[in-house]
Amino acid sequence: MTDVDPCAELARWLRGARNVVVLTGAGMSAESGIPTFREAHAGLWSRFDPQELASPAAWRRDKALVWGWYAWRMAKVRGAQPHAGHRALAGLGHARSGLTLVTQNVDDLHERAGSEDAVHLHGSLFASRCFACARPAGNVALPPDAADSPSLRLEPPACTHCGGSIRPGVVWFGEALPQDAWERASQAARECEVLIAVGTSGVVQPAASLPASAKARGAKVAEINPVATDVSNVMDLVWRAPAGEALPLLVAALGKPEVSTQPC
Repeated sequence: MTDVDPCAELARWLRGARNVVVLTGAGMSAESGIPTFREAHAGLWSRFDPQELASPAAWRRDKALVWGWYAWRMAKVRGAQPHAGHRALAGLGHARSGLTLVTQNVDDLHERAGSEDAVHLHGSLFASRCFACARPAGNVALPPDAADSPSLRLEPPACTHCGGSIRPGVVWFGEALPQDAWERASQAARECEVLIAVGTSGVVQPAASLPASAKARGAKVAEINPVATDVSNVMDLVWRAPAGEALPLLVAALGKPEVSTQPC
């Protein structure tokens, strides 16, 4: 769209929508200081080989290397804080029914900002489980130096049920998405009138298919991202701004000024 105020237009869409999906990606968390995976030179996979750190084969080959790297990531997330965009989404979710928050992120920043029932397509760093029996282990204790180095070698905890090794609760390369999460996300995309993609690269499937799926069923689709992505050409509206700037303005435009200092 050209010559349209994206904040005002998106607010207009939301006022007329009963069901809304917000899909967030790594760019959302990057504003809180959490490294993305695919950003050139700065992304995690530009510095680390995913096959050595994020696959079942890597785990079987060297659990201490993999668990140490994920302990570093968990420590980094625990030291990060939700930003204004996270808080704005939480406020929007509390203010209206019919909003489904779907995230590709494995951190807990949405929850710490106050969002409830976020759909985690790629699992959660803090939902550890046993590699052998799949029993949940919950949050695990980290050593005080976990945030110091991504190369820390650390033996994973043992499962209290079967004695197997506790693994991160994330979706690794070669693994399927959690079925219930994907079913909820895909159904919400089919039924929504508006879908907003925030900070996602549009590269990772099947999550990247959600905007096109929503649009094919008549929904308006919008992107909030400071850079062009692989799904930009699908969008009815593009707002070139970071989430921490755009989302508070959007919520303020909808009449919730407590999460922002200036309306659009």
